[in-house]
Amino acid sequence: MDRRDLLCRGAAAGTLALAGCLGGDDPAFTDGFESGLDGWEPAAAIGPEVDLADFDWEVAVSDAQAASGDRSLRIWNEGDYDDGVTWATRPVSISTDGTSRINVTAQFWSESESFNTLRDAVMRLGPERPAAEADFPDPGLNTSALRETPYGGLREPLWLADGWREYTFEWTLPALSTDQLYLSVGTSVIWEGDAEHYVDEVAVETHSS
Repeated sequence: MDRRDLLCRGAAAGTLALAGCLGGDDPAFTDGFESGLDGWEPAAAIGPEVDLADFDWEVAVSDAQAASGDRSLRIWNEGDYDDGVTWATRPVSISTDGTSRINVTAQFWSESESFNTLRDAVMRLGPERPAAEADFPDPGLNTSALRETPYGGLREPLWLADGWREYTFEWTLPALSTDQLYLSVGTSVIWEGDAEHYVDEVAVETHSS
């Protein structure tokens, strides 16, 4: 039985695949969006030159693409302003006691491989929800290369593969006073043109020192 099957059984029983639920070496948290948004909250932000109401974006679960299972998270946004980020966030309860590092992975789908990067993938895990584009890492940054940071994440180009491609980051934790963290996945506008992407197989793994 793979982790998607475990996730689906947990979702069917009305539970989340959180720390201790999967056991063994399985991730502390996984989600493949088989049960819908299930705690994920869509959001978007754009620079001060544009009213957010004028920025068109969509976040929803779809069966049009899936890395495994039948569904994934569809993220669409317009590119008219060469700016803006669209994401979904959910709380995850992960014990940070004795945890020094956390790895987060997700599969992102692009329509094709292209030399023109229309979007960046953005991912974030931290003790607070992101509220603005500045709350995500700068372009090209992945916290895997850093020591302790207030939050973990990445912002890296999409369109590097035709179809699904894995994105991952490592976060070296600072001292935290909470076990509730906020996980976010989304896309950031780089170039003019509307673009659609999908996210699937989100996983969080904890590691002790």
